[in-house]
Amino acid sequence: MSDTGRSASGTTARATLDKAAHENFPVAPFFLPRAWREDLMAVYGYARLVDDIGDGDLAPGGADARLLGVAPEQAGDRLLLLDAFEADLRRVFDGVPAHPLLRALQPVVRRHRLAPEPFLGLVEANRQDQLVRRYETYDDLLAYCELSANPVGRLVLGVTGTTTPERVRRSDAVCTALQITEHLQDVAEDLAADRIYLPAEDMKRFCVSEDDLARPTAGASVRALVAYEADRARRLLDEGGVPLTASVRGRLKLLLAGFTAGGHAALDAVRAAGYDVLAGPPRPTAPNLLRQIGNVLRAARTEG
Repeated sequence: MSDTGRSASGTTARATLDKAAHENFPVAPFFLPRAWREDLMAVYGYARLVDDIGDGDLAPGGADARLLGVAPEQAGDRLLLLDAFEADLRRVFDGVPAHPLLRALQPVVRRHRLAPEPFLGLVEANRQDQLVRRYETYDDLLAYCELSANPVGRLVLGVTGTTTPERVRRSDAVCTALQITEHLQDVAEDLAADRIYLPAEDMKRFCVSEDDLARPTAGASVRALVAYEADRARRLLDEGGVPLTASVRGRLKLLLAGFTAGGHAALDAVRAAGYDVLAGPPRPTAPNLLRQIGNVLRAARTEG
């Protein structure tokens, strides 16, 4: 690769990693050991890039497509890009990947003996986003979260060397809850992209139409539906969050408490908005997030 090519690929990778500053929770907070921070950032770079491909939100200029071997005139084909990305991902496990973010991921995968399945799940979730715009049942939505959210928690456990079957089960509950919560915050944004993550069977039950979701503010039926789904997410957080946090020690306990607390704080924000998520995404406040972290840690101490 020429010096110009290396510079462009480095710029592309930095642009993706810089998005960590805008996430709902710290991706690799300062209090973690440096080795964990670096490895979690490599995992984040992968997850962020695959989501950017699926959302059509890659950095301008087409550098990512070129790195993946996709011609400029085909760079708008998200499914083609995802196929090329998956092919490069597989080289992480048995070859030499082309994309710099995947090259950075390779030593992490080898060091922690991470399996390909969580990474492939995130690719498949983004493929599904191109093909599936509505979800008929709650079980259908849970199956999507199994691909789109749960792999992230499994990778965190893998990087920190704390994977057990019980922790995976608890982590899956938390990650699914966080995904559902994000969907509730972003109903209007998702609808603008012709995606609805509220189960159709629940919309029918609460007499909510797609036109109702397109209004500037939520009516009583939409608010009742959102409250119902928020309660489901809260129960999942309760099922997984405190037991998972109680099962680990040290700095990882604080990280996992932060994930669970972030979900509770976001759901509190949805409730504080009267479950009107159409007027704008309800966002948690820093003071409430800190309170929720304290609540989770105290509950984990009691359970532990």
